[in-house]
Parts: sequence; structure tokens; C-alpha cells
Amino acid sequence: MNMAKGDDIEARLVQFAVRIIKVCTALPKSPEGRHIRGQLVRSGTAPAPNYAEGRGAESTKDFIHKLKICLKELNEIRVWLLIVQESEMLPANL
Repeated sequence: MNMAKGDDIEARLVQFAVRIIKVCTALPKSPEGRHIRGQLVRSGTAPAPNYAEGRGAESTKDFIHKLKICLKELNEIRVWLLIVQESEMLPANL
């Protein structure tokens, strides 16, 4: 893989994690908000370090495995964000 492209993906995943953390700070302090906050933090911050770990993989098979983990986490966060959106837990301007 082109290292510049890999660096860009990693940087974008880090920025995504930062944005997720900022969203989490705006969630309500209710039990539901705390539960969703925990899920968002776990699944939203995991892809960046998993991708970085994958870039250091010892084999192509290991690299693919790490990227599949990233994809699973990103799919999970997509659903959690849909739940947040549908439940209107955040202000519309966020």
C-alpha cells in the first residue's frame, strides 16, 4: 500500500475518533445517554488504532484481518449513530 495513502486513512480515522468523542460529550447524562456514550466511544475510537496495528501486520492475511475488524467497528458505529439520530438525543445543529 502507498504509505501516503495509508497515512491519510489513519489521519482520517483519528479525526473521526475525535469527532465521536466530541459528540459523546454532548449526549445527555441519563442512563441511556451513558450507555450509548460508552458504545460510541468504544466503536468510534477503535478503528484508528486497529488500522495502525494492521499497517504493521506481519502478513497480508493479518493485514486483511485487522482491516476487517476496522470495518466491523465502523459498521457498528454507523448503527449507533443512527440510533442517536432517530432518538433525537442530540441537538440538530451538532
